[in-house]
Amino acid sequence: QVQLVESGGGLVQPGGSLKLSCAASGSIFSVNTMGWYRQAPGKQRELVARITSVASTKYVDSVKGRFTISRDNAKNTVYLQMNNLIPEDTAVYYCYADIWPVVGPRDDYWGQGTQVTVSS
Repeated sequence: QVQLVESGGGLVQPGGSLKLSCAASGSIFSVNTMGWYRQAPGKQRELVARITSVASTKYVDSVKGRFTISRDNAKNTVYLQMNNLIPEDTAVYYCYADIWPVVGPRDDYWGQGTQVTVSS
């Protein structure tokens, strides 16, 4: 069974930094695109950043220049380095991965979510 486990959220002051991690584990044949979504209270979930298996990246405009997504293919892990955080970044952050398991169909898998709060 495949699962994604996130870590790294927390409370930070405006202008601060956090780094989120998300590791995929289980019976995995291949991991394709990985990424991060976020959902703030009263708002729809939005794609923050994604990275393909060949390290092509995409960011939502509001985080360009402040967030960096990266991955370690050997560890099936995706990271989100968040710098110069602002209160509008406050949300629950969810990682996802497009995974082909050893047994079963290719599918999107999701982490449990981690809270990021930016406040003074």
